[in-house]
Amino acid sequence: MLRLAVPNKGALTEAAQTILREAGYRPRKDSKELVVVDPDNSTELFFLRPRDIAVYVGEGTLDAGITGRDMLFDSGAPAEEVVPLGFGRSTFRFASTPGVYSGVEDLMGKRIATSYAGLLGKYLAEKGVDARVIKLDGAVETALRLGVADAVADVVETGTTLRNVGLEVFGEPIAKSEAVLIKQVGAADNPGFQQFVRRLQGVLVARDYVMMDYDIRAERIEEAIAITPGMEGPTVSPLHREGWVAVRAMVPRKGHQMIMDQLWDLGAKAILVTDIYACRL
Repeated sequence: MLRLAVPNKGALTEAAQTILREAGYRPRKDSKELVVVDPDNSTELFFLRPRDIAVYVGEGTLDAGITGRDMLFDSGAPAEEVVPLGFGRSTFRFASTPGVYSGVEDLMGKRIATSYAGLLGKYLAEKGVDARVIKLDGAVETALRLGVADAVADVVETGTTLRNVGLEVFGEPIAKSEAVLIKQVGAADNPGFQQFVRRLQGVLVARDYVMMDYDIRAERIEEAIAITPGMEGPTVSPLHREGWVAVRAMVPRKGHQMIMDQLWDLGAKAILVTDIYACRL
């Protein structure tokens, strides 16, 4: 039985449940469910605070989990990233009163408020900056106004929240985060976990690619294949109309309209694009 940790609330929750559903796992029916048993997939889903997931996985209590890369780094737990999941992207950055600081080196001896003390402490140590880290739970935007800190380090998506309280982002990003699948460091992969990874990877590929079908004259096939090489090579089938073939290939979702334009310029006809729900490569 695969024991999997899933965020029970916060920015990652809805997207995590969506990717699990697309991978064929049973979703929870309401937000009050803390454990969902999925006997068809020999899986138990435990809905936990995102910040706690790395700890449970790192201790080996659970086999794997979905959490943010920033929370994994901040936890200090013996867990490691297996697959980046492509949602919940954010950046961890410094912010302060506009025009006061320009980089991390300016924070020597200063007070920095954050909810990610572990992550920030490691970063400052790597940069050789001796600053006082003040750990706060929840929003840290008001720390400067209340005189608790000289700067803050926080997760930034658009920067709107910080600007609304008169703060300005400065310096290089401390870390870039997104939702990730994690497991215990050094843990052996059981068959259930390997299957889970394959399913997630199949969903991620399906999100990035579409299936393209088109008809083209046989003498232009090599030019067309150069535009749509597919994964292992496209499928090419003869048509009833002499001198024409049908081609099917996976192409990147991003830019597929330009690919259609290029094929049209080659003389391709009946160019169709369809979504891919899931795949195994």
